[in-house]
Amino acid sequence: MKIAVIGGSGLIGRGLVQNLNNLGHEAVAASPSLGVNSVTGEGLAAALAGAQVVVDVTNSPSFEEQAVLTFFATSTGNLLAEAANAGVQHYVALSIVGTDRPPGNAYFNAKVAQEKLIQAAGIPYTIVRATQFFEFAGAIAYTATEGQTVRLPSAAMQPIAAADVSAALAAYALDKPVNGIVDLAGPEKIGMDEFVRLSLRAAGDKREVVTDNEAGYFGGQVDDSSLVPADDGKACIAATRLADWLARS
Repeated sequence: MKIAVIGGSGLIGRGLVQNLNNLGHEAVAASPSLGVNSVTGEGLAAALAGAQVVVDVTNSPSFEEQAVLTFFATSTGNLLAEAANAGVQHYVALSIVGTDRPPGNAYFNAKVAQEKLIQAAGIPYTIVRATQFFEFAGAIAYTATEGQTVRLPSAAMQPIAAADVSAALAAYALDKPVNGIVDLAGPEKIGMDEFVRLSLRAAGDKREVVTDNEAGYFGGQVDDSSLVPADDGKACIAATRLADWLARS
């Protein structure tokens, strides 16, 4: 089966392409560096020709409010149009757990807009909302750093290894469309402050993480329910624990 992975040269996309190819499928990586641009439309028709499944793991190069909204609106609109033209039977998109919860987060708002476009397009779909990646700790710390101090709330997270996300997306891509949203998370809840504290310590980073529950998360306020899956037992839970991932990394 041919599966087009849009954003296939990124962190999640590379692992996804490898997983699908290892399973005997024809996974085609598409990204601007490979001559396929979902914003301009360059190369999209050729990339999607003959594909039964599209997996959208694109990401905006800017998190600025208008830029990120424009990116996902334009990119997703182009992808959905070409997918319809190509007769794609399953559109899989990677989103984020809690996109519809924290107010004031421009990136999350843009992902909600993306999800709505997919839901309204008429193509069978699966939206996979994943929690924050273990690999994302450095970016969280960067946005919250003042001098040698990192100020972060103790709001609960349930972070996940990027490799587990790639593996799960491969499974969803090969399964029947859910025509809905599924949550994907790591096996352990941990405070955002402690997650970053442990990650920096493991990397030999000397910055001090200070717990500050007034500190936001990328412009939005969060609490213990903002960034974790719903407590209904329906989330897909990955196996890799933070301590094990840090030890390997």
